[in-house]
Amino acid sequence: MSNPAKPSSPSGTPGPSHDAPAAQQPEEQDAHRWWALAVIALAQLMVVLDATIVNIALPSAQRDLGLSTGNRQWVITAYTLAFGGLLLLGGRIADLVGRKRTFMIGLVGFAIASALGGAAQNSAMLFGARALQGVFAALLAPSALSLLTTTFTDSKESSKAFGIYGAIAGGGAAIGLLLGGVLTEYLDWRWCLYVNVVIAAIAMAGAIALLHDRQGHREARLDIPGVVLGCGGLVAIVYGLNEAESRGWSSPVVLGLLIGGVALLAAFAVWQNRAAHPLLPLHIIGDRSRGGAVMTTCLSTIGLFGVFLFMTFYLQNVLGYSALRAGLAFLPMSGMIILGSTQISARLLNRVQARLLIGPGLLMAAGGLYILTFLDIHSSYVGHILPGTLLLGLGLGLVFVPAIATATSGVAPRDAGVTSATVNTAQQVGGSIGTALLNTIAATVTSTWLASHLPAAAAQHGGRLTEAQRRSLTNAGVTHGFTVAIAVAALIMLAAAVLAFLLINAKPGSRGVDAEPPPGAPRTPGPMADRTT
Repeated sequence: MSNPAKPSSPSGTPGPSHDAPAAQQPEEQDAHRWWALAVIALAQLMVVLDATIVNIALPSAQRDLGLSTGNRQWVITAYTLAFGGLLLLGGRIADLVGRKRTFMIGLVGFAIASALGGAAQNSAMLFGARALQGVFAALLAPSALSLLTTTFTDSKESSKAFGIYGAIAGGGAAIGLLLGGVLTEYLDWRWCLYVNVVIAAIAMAGAIALLHDRQGHREARLDIPGVVLGCGGLVAIVYGLNEAESRGWSSPVVLGLLIGGVALLAAFAVWQNRAAHPLLPLHIIGDRSRGGAVMTTCLSTIGLFGVFLFMTFYLQNVLGYSALRAGLAFLPMSGMIILGSTQISARLLNRVQARLLIGPGLLMAAGGLYILTFLDIHSSYVGHILPGTLLLGLGLGLVFVPAIATATSGVAPRDAGVTSATVNTAQQVGGSIGTALLNTIAATVTSTWLASHLPAAAAQHGGRLTEAQRRSLTNAGVTHGFTVAIAVAALIMLAAAVLAFLLINAKPGSRGVDAEPPPGAPRTPGPMADRTT
């Protein structure tokens, strides 16, 4: 953030009486920036953990509100659809009206939606509240990241700030599982939503006192056709992938949604080249390093969210863990993500190329997933689950900080909001795709396995299985489905590693924010622009 101009005497020369305290100003600014980071990090933690905090509480909510097995998924899907589909619009609104103002509106709206969800008396009220949470999260998340990007412009400070932010982005989902277990076990599932009111109130007080931002850009305009095409395409694809679990991939509804979503996104790309005020200026993702970072962020989140879903069900339904114990089981993984983000990648961010952190991190994450493919119904936590999740967490800790830093660097301040929204969109859409795609694979494999093994086992036992035998076989089939889907997630991580090594070529330390060009001036490539070597 720029320093305010020094007061001048009437003659136009600096007034000497104001010069003495100026030397103390940098220290005051440094302290202010780190307190502002605490506010931004708290708000981002609330948004990230809310994607998973209700997972463990879902069985209790289903019993309390009488949710059917078919529609209970909307507790998760309503949030991710609204969040992922509206993030780009939220980023552009942040650029238009100002990041701090958008941040505060997002906080207030998210708190109100959370209170409505906690007080839900029926399924419609809960689904609506979750969707409303997603809408305000789409305002909150990009404004938070763009405030971080424009506040920390010094490369050393930004490395530390992105380290903290990356740890939250990676570990917040696992923290949500832990917090959901604690709240469900000792209070009530409704507190998984009420807790956001408390977090938002603290963040709001900090935002009023500590955050500062320039006014919105009056020349910015909302690209309404781009909103319809881009958001419509994302919503159609995410919704289609979610419906594939229950309807099957060959369903006309699923195929229509997926094909229609792809067509809308193709039309969106064409329109962005022609629009006077595009929702997503294509030069943002057209940059080689930035585009590669966005792609690897999306692909790595596919694997992460898929594992959260499978391990939650595996621990509770197969191994018989309580909600609290299942949440605690994710704690070491969260610790490794935080360790990798703050103590390794943040410290090396200005010394080595981003791809030399992201690529090896993705390979480590793929190795962790590979270990988890050997799970069975008798696996122990220490001997089987812990090694895989620790390696996965450490690998992702190396990925998130340099990926987010590279994806949001080298853009003019006027594009900071939409660039930040692009990163958040990649994370949210990746999480939605991971949940839907991998869950469908797991369900299909499980059904096929049970269809062949249950009759054979019954024939071996005189045509009839006891309840215990049937339960054991069912758990074995479910676990087999999980391990196959985890293997697919490992392959996705490997593909992301290849993309990272091939596409990301940003040099160490090239993470400053470009100066904003005057209105109408041609844009020049930033420090992250593609280079030939």
